[in-house]
Amino acid sequence: MARQYNEKCYYIYIGTNKTNKTLYIGVTNNLLNRDIQHKTKLNNNSFTAKYNINKIVYYEIYADIREAIAREKQIKGGSRKKKIKLINSINPMWDDLLE
Repeated sequence: MARQYNEKCYYIYIGTNKTNKTLYIGVTNNLLNRDIQHKTKLNNNSFTAKYNINKIVYYEIYADIREAIAREKQIKGGSRKKKIKLINSINPMWDDLLE
């Protein structure tokens, strides 16, 4: 997947922790900033801080926020198996795509 960071775009992403046990699906208009927020645990009471979500292993880019939100909901509604298949389709090693 080509790295493309543009604040006029919207990103849906899947984040995980070091052990890849917990998956978090989110949407943002600034993927780099969101990655920093997760890694620095900006909000200590958040789900991502509690489960140490510190790497982004999958993302998609959209020009329209409504499409991005619809896709986020679709992914969230899918099984863990489907989420893993999605990640493996572009990132079989589950590397942090923003490093």
